[in-house]
Amino acid sequence: MKEWSRHWVRSKNPKKQRKYVLNAPFHIARKLMSVRLAKDLKTKFGKRNIPVRKGDKVKVMVGQLKGKIAKVIKVNLNNKFVHLEDTFVVKRDGNKVPISFHPSNLMILELYLDDKFRKKALERK
Repeated sequence: MKEWSRHWVRSKNPKKQRKYVLNAPFHIARKLMSVRLAKDLKTKFGKRNIPVRKGDKVKVMVGQLKGKIAKVIKVNLNNKFVHLEDTFVVKRDGNKVPISFHPSNLMILELYLDDKFRKKALERK
């Protein structure tokens, strides 16, 4: 059986949809990590969403930490999750474990624009 196929995106079968997302190669997984932009950024750049990047300032929109504004410290393409600054759970043994956020539950407030390729991509459209 195939590891991944671009044709699975058209499938109505939930099993194939999950398999498409979990086994997607990095160039497609990056696009699945898109986060919607704040209203002012949306009008400025003419885009609705953009792939999240380390250094972006985001706001948590859903969950226990709703309303929290933090900087992205890690984007995990394997698990399709984002880790934010100062968002930890303390385990019983005292270790701090970062909380994982799904990109659909975040909104970008400030973009990290030191990356020349990202700047170029935003100017394209």
